[in-house]
Amino acid sequence: MIFVTGGAGFIGSNFVLDWLAANDEPVVNLDKLTYAGNLANLASLQNDAKHIFEQVDICDAHRMQALFEAYRPSAVVHFAAESHVDRSILGPAEFIRTNINGTFTLLEAARSYWMTLSDGEKAAFRFLHVSTDEVYGSLGSSDLPFTETTAYAPNSPYAASKAASDHLVRSYHHTYGFPTLTTNCSNNYGPLHFPEKLIPLTITNALAGKPLPIYGDGQQIRDWLFVSDHCAAIRCVLDKGRVGETYNIGGHNEKANLDVVRTLCDILDELVPKEQGLYVEQIAFVTDRPGHDRHYAIDAGKIERELGWRPAETFESGIRKTVQWYLDHQAWVADIQSGKYLAWMERNYGQRDAHDEVGATT
Repeated sequence: MIFVTGGAGFIGSNFVLDWLAANDEPVVNLDKLTYAGNLANLASLQNDAKHIFEQVDICDAHRMQALFEAYRPSAVVHFAAESHVDRSILGPAEFIRTNINGTFTLLEAARSYWMTLSDGEKAAFRFLHVSTDEVYGSLGSSDLPFTETTAYAPNSPYAASKAASDHLVRSYHHTYGFPTLTTNCSNNYGPLHFPEKLIPLTITNALAGKPLPIYGDGQQIRDWLFVSDHCAAIRCVLDKGRVGETYNIGGHNEKANLDVVRTLCDILDELVPKEQGLYVEQIAFVTDRPGHDRHYAIDAGKIERELGWRPAETFESGIRKTVQWYLDHQAWVADIQSGKYLAWMERNYGQRDAHDEVGATT
């Protein structure tokens, strides 16, 4: 049995589905169910005895300790995090609470439980911390892609909170011998992606006839990783990764934001053409966000050399699958945009349509 934190979010729910399709080992899914957590992502597992859901805040030390004692997992895969850069600029406190304090609380509960295990169980146990390439900062025009030894230089409250959590995880291995693994991934995309991020926002706004917001000149470059490839990489690291090591996971797909949006418009023109005009005509350039990193690029050579993982999807194949998924699941998007997401936005930021205004981010 393994624990998956944040398993009702975008990457977490994809991982839970991927894990249970590939393994007989059950999953205990731990999620607070904030606005971005969605049990509808896991509807296909409703009657699956291998999937156990527990609504819990990872900052709740007593509850976390009790769950470890009750279920006795063989591994923890830690996705739970606040992840939207714009939100971290508007309100960084929740990012500090969840990403730093929550990771600390989870580490303490996991280490306390690990100390009770037999020698063999201790040796087999793993704590895999899922992080981001944003901890490395922004690449200059002549810089090489990020490697596992690139110095940290986070430029947003979100990135800084994830960098801090990475350092905590590393320290628990080096101080206590706790068997940790860390992965730093590039930008994920694919099914179940919450519609405040660039790709799903562009698709949903395009279909609704709304503006497609692009920050600045749209030339911010990201490496795009299809979510199923990321899930396969995490399974690979959990199975074969060397304890205490960090592995960068990238998709070999560096694209400017503007090019991504134009590609989406082209696919939509093909699949669901408008009665008049083209989707690209809806693009609207908006003021760039503060401290917007210009360029991320991942060197995934280490995980390829040592563990034999490579992405299966190209950007061209993955983006077409993504568009088709959203076309086939418009009710899923509508339910999110008309439900607790809007209530949460109004309560926290006094906005009800923030997905139209600030979703041009990655």
